[in-house]
Amino acid sequence: MTGRSGDFVLRIAQAADDFAIAAIIRAVMPAFGACGAGFAINDPEVDGMSGAYRRPRAAYYVVETAGRVVGGGGIAPLEGGSFGTCELRKMYLLPEARGLGAGARLLARCLATARGYGYRACYLETLTGMDAARRLYHRAGFREIPAALGATGHHGCDRYFLLEFP
Repeated sequence: MTGRSGDFVLRIAQAADDFAIAAIIRAVMPAFGACGAGFAINDPEVDGMSGAYRRPRAAYYVVETAGRVVGGGGIAPLEGGSFGTCELRKMYLLPEARGLGAGARLLARCLATARGYGYRACYLETLTGMDAARRLYHRAGFREIPAALGATGHHGCDRYFLLEFP
């Protein structure tokens, strides 16, 4: 599944992308103070994102420009959540890819995939300080909820959002 929009290509992550994706996650998260216990940077899947999302009702996409991976994001079943709820997971962009519409296109692709897999809602966790990301989620229709859902293990996050599909 490949799609082109503007100068960015969105496509399913391949094994050859794993190193770049891990490097992006390890560069972006510490910039927002998200590097200790309870953050996604420590998840075992970070070093093998393409394989971790090669399972039912899951997908991980990369954002590529000029042949270079500059971001990614995916959806998967919410651990410890209901069958009808997915989680938007590990959506990060390098600074050079922000503010250009790549995040909005990536989010739209993830949400379309979630709907296609039959999910009825999408949940996500983020941090105070990730203001641009939170604005993006609000524009996409997410609403902030007061507490975490499921059992993600990401107790370092302090902002929670949910989007219920019509």
